[in-house]
Amino acid sequence: MAASRVIILGIAVAAAGGAGYVAKFMSNPAPQVVVEAPEQPQIATADVLVLNSDVPMGAPLTDKISWQSWPESAVNSSFIVKSSEPDALDKLKDSVARVPLYAGEPVRTSKLVGNGPSFLSAILPPGHRAVATAISADTSAGGFILPNDYVDVIMVRRAESSSGSTGGFDTETILKNIRVLAIDQTIQEDEEGKQVKVGQTATLELTPQQAEIIAVAQQMADRLTLSLRAIADTNEKPTDQADYLVAGRGKGGVVRLIKSGEVSEVGARK
Repeated sequence: MAASRVIILGIAVAAAGGAGYVAKFMSNPAPQVVVEAPEQPQIATADVLVLNSDVPMGAPLTDKISWQSWPESAVNSSFIVKSSEPDALDKLKDSVARVPLYAGEPVRTSKLVGNGPSFLSAILPPGHRAVATAISADTSAGGFILPNDYVDVIMVRRAESSSGSTGGFDTETILKNIRVLAIDQTIQEDEEGKQVKVGQTATLELTPQQAEIIAVAQQMADRLTLSLRAIADTNEKPTDQADYLVAGRGKGGVVRLIKSGEVSEVGARK
């Protein structure tokens, strides 16, 4: 064999070996360098009692409460935590909502009424009384007065002439800016857009003095009418009311008489 052919064959063999080595090197990727990330600190959590669904005012919680994990840094002191009150689910299921409650809201005992006191007495502000008075749809804004509305109370009675015959009516606003606690047995607006509640009895939030005024007015009046106030007017502080109806209370030796719708005061016999 000629020397030239031997050289050419050797070069070809060397080139083939080099190509194979390069191909093998390219087929094996370079090893990846793994950088370990620093460990994130775990967030401390606590089981908080929350509402699963909305609870209207005056309704019991029943099965609408459950435990939910919250970050401890977001837990308020007023929340109910499982670690301190593990039996809260059973203990509070019969409690009644003092105000409307909403899904996802943490349960607070300040917004609940327990099984002991009645709901109405629990929502009354200190120093106030709940007094019921008869109403009808035609004398109370056509039935559009709802719980938590504010009204004026108007006394209507027949006017008597000097001859003793009746002619016309006398009207007087005896109480102003009074909160309606309930209409019949309803203590909040109806759900699902049913806004109208035609009732026969309105329960009003009154001071002891106002409770006495309306008690006297119910004996004197032919009819008591509720006049619905605008929301913008509910912040007004009334400056006058029919205090004269109970003005004789506390006077020594004076008795107040109501006869034929008229108020008179006479000296008491000793």
